[in-house]
Amino acid sequence: MTLHECKILVVDDEAALLQMVENLLKKEGYLHADTAADCKETIQLIMQNDYQLVLLDVMLPDGDGFALFERIRKIKGSSLPVIFLSARDEDQARLKGLGLGADDYITKPFLPEELLLRLRAVLKRTYHIDDIMETDRVGKAFINWDAGTIQADGEDYTLTAKEYALLKKLCENRGRILSINVLCDTLWPDGSYGYENSLMVHIRHLREKLEENPSKPEHLMTVRGLGYKLK
Repeated sequence: MTLHECKILVVDDEAALLQMVENLLKKEGYLHADTAADCKETIQLIMQNDYQLVLLDVMLPDGDGFALFERIRKIKGSSLPVIFLSARDEDQARLKGLGLGADDYITKPFLPEELLLRLRAVLKRTYHIDDIMETDRVGKAFINWDAGTIQADGEDYTLTAKEYALLKKLCENRGRILSINVLCDTLWPDGSYGYENSLMVHIRHLREKLEENPSKPEHLMTVRGLGYKLK
């Protein structure tokens, strides 16, 4: 298992915070992030899914986060790591959460980078994950450079060597127009002349793996008369 394959449940009654954390996790490359706004929804999701970590608010509209923590532990055991999120920064509340067996306690408001670092530390410690895979996102597609694959819409696609080199070049220059000559030189460094049609074929195959609608691309764009650009 890699960090980005870990399935995370975020529990909080603040809709804006739920959206912020969900967006943050997806931007960081985590593939699976569910949200719940109360105890009832949390228990339903816990019963239906195998999560690797739960971010849990202390104050919820239909119950206490500490009591919910104990219910989660009865259902899943102590192997499921839980990090408390709370606006209560009193030492007593922090000690209570940690005393119950929580893996960490983060006081709101928090820096996004702090949340990611502490979440990552708990996941790596719990599941003995040594490092983070080199990854990228294009729209809803998740690129795993280490494995040479793209995951989109629940499907895994293997990149060919040419597709890998082409996509890497585009990602490294995201937002910039790359000319046909530059891209051909990337794929055929010994001489790119006459490969324009082959480049178009590789672009089409990449779109089939990246885009929701390859015939109407939203990310890998053609810039007429100039080349291609990854938005």
